[in-house]
Amino acid sequence: MATAEETHAPTGAPPAWFEYGRALLVRRGAVLAAQGEEGTSDTAAHDESVAAAQTAFIDSLAEDRPFSIISANARLTVEHAEVLAVVAAAELDPSCLQLLCELQGDPNRRRATLGTITQLLGPDHLGPVAAAHGSPLRDAGLIDLIVDGPWVDHVIAVHAGVIWALIGDASRDPDLPADTAVLDADEWIPEPTGALAEPDRRDFVIVNGDDRMRRRQFGCAASTSERFLCCTAPDGDAAWAALVREATISGRGVLIEVTESLPAVGRRWIERAGHLSWVLSARSGPPVEALPERARLEITAPLTEPTDDEWAAALGDDVERTHHLTFDQLHRVARARQAAGGDVDSAVRRLASGQLDQLTRRIPPRRTWDDIVLSPDRLDLLHSIVERYRHASQVFDEWGFEPTPSRGLVALFSGPSGTGKTLAAEIIAGALGLDVFKLDLSAVVSKYIGETEKNLEQVFDAASAGNMVLFFDEADSLFGKRSEVKDARDRYANIEVSYLLQRLEAYDGLVIMATNFEKNVDSAFLRRIHLRVAFALPGAVERAAIWRRNLPATAPVGDVDVDWLAERFELSGGSIRNASVQAAFQAAAGGTEITMKTAVMGVAREYRKLGRLVKEQDFGEHYDDVAE
Repeated sequence: MATAEETHAPTGAPPAWFEYGRALLVRRGAVLAAQGEEGTSDTAAHDESVAAAQTAFIDSLAEDRPFSIISANARLTVEHAEVLAVVAAAELDPSCLQLLCELQGDPNRRRATLGTITQLLGPDHLGPVAAAHGSPLRDAGLIDLIVDGPWVDHVIAVHAGVIWALIGDASRDPDLPADTAVLDADEWIPEPTGALAEPDRRDFVIVNGDDRMRRRQFGCAASTSERFLCCTAPDGDAAWAALVREATISGRGVLIEVTESLPAVGRRWIERAGHLSWVLSARSGPPVEALPERARLEITAPLTEPTDDEWAAALGDDVERTHHLTFDQLHRVARARQAAGGDVDSAVRRLASGQLDQLTRRIPPRRTWDDIVLSPDRLDLLHSIVERYRHASQVFDEWGFEPTPSRGLVALFSGPSGTGKTLAAEIIAGALGLDVFKLDLSAVVSKYIGETEKNLEQVFDAASAGNMVLFFDEADSLFGKRSEVKDARDRYANIEVSYLLQRLEAYDGLVIMATNFEKNVDSAFLRRIHLRVAFALPGAVERAAIWRRNLPATAPVGDVDVDWLAERFELSGGSIRNASVQAAFQAAAGGTEITMKTAVMGVAREYRKLGRLVKEQDFGEHYDDVAE
């Protein structure tokens, strides 16, 4: 299809379609004058003028002018184009409008009626039938018929968008859906391989698949059009009419994203607008009964990760592939990257927002590997999580390993509270350039049946859109063992656990589950764990390292014997941090340095908080400082 946006209204002489429309109006005026003043007016000259204007008009339909391009795109016959020329001329020019009002004998009737079209073009012409329901002019959304009074008084109205296009304006139709975008096929068509080597191109294509941009890519590749208007399926008739009209004027196909089912009004417009190429894009469906009665091609877009060429085209040759992104996510990252100052990691983090922020707590990673103290074997396991995530594309795509049931990664962190499970999740996310989204149980879990599953589905869908790290703290509360069904509550609790099992398998991102009570986690979840890291209370050497890291070099630290503290007090890393912070506040309040006295006072307070006894044999010479 050509596009009326690529040409401009001619300067100088009026276009041929306008001259023809005006000539018809002038001749009809002369005929009426001759009838009113018998013998005083000769219409022969006007007949010759109309004949010459008609010849020029027909010849102009082969030119690259807005009127001829719109006519060709709408597949108008010459007679349909003549009707459009007459009514458009009266819409565009004041003198033609005045002539029309005089012909119709009413200054308030400012548009051509069906009866007037018959008088202007004669009984042997298609005439008013050009404005009938099902005509190319109506099916392309170029005109409307305003029904008022007798049939002959029905008014033909040219849409304002058509007039603007005829004078060279390329502005979009204001009735278009708000999310309408312009799409060029050469941005999406993949290298012709396999089934696409010789594509069976159709003017109506249905493409299914999980990746929205892959669907666009393969749908465009299979369509007869190469330029598209793209939007989510609207509900209203005016929006569908605007899509058809804009596509006709601009010479594009229409790509519709269907979220649930195709609205009935959309089905009617697709059936009517047979002059356009259509692509329906949906994860699955739409149902057969909702589809338009047109010959179609149905294809499935594969869920494949971006190729190196696609990655480079979206982000540049110099951007390393450090993120596991779908094709859809890649393009949204490319759009968000500019606002993020060119930072790909920040752009990836921006993918997850809205509903995910309402149901989870975002933890921007600030810690690094230097901030955690673990045994070498546990550190190796944490590093292996990062490496497995980074090399998923190579193993699954390049080497051909089957990602069954998905390419997602599930890790279980178990161990006592304060041993570094949440810290480890943050460090892993930071190493991958992602954010951690910690599930907020109070926002997700509901007493109402089905609401918990609904909320969890929103979490998984939003996290999938952004490829984020999902962190389930206290995982045993959600992933607990299923029990024997004794009442309805047991049955629905088991349903929640079963749902989580299925959803966890389908998630392609990184899930980290943390629990203090691994024995309470359902065994079916444990079988789906890819990596398990058992966190334990640190030994004396590790505790000393943790003490040192929690007493910053910028703090006024005095005679604190961290080795003695580490040897005497068996505390978790979290408890050591709490004790060091408490010691700092004690020193600040007393106007002193952080000393052994404030340090042991911090330890004593942590002991009491944990319900442990403050014994003299533990605190030794410092017992008097902490005894109550």
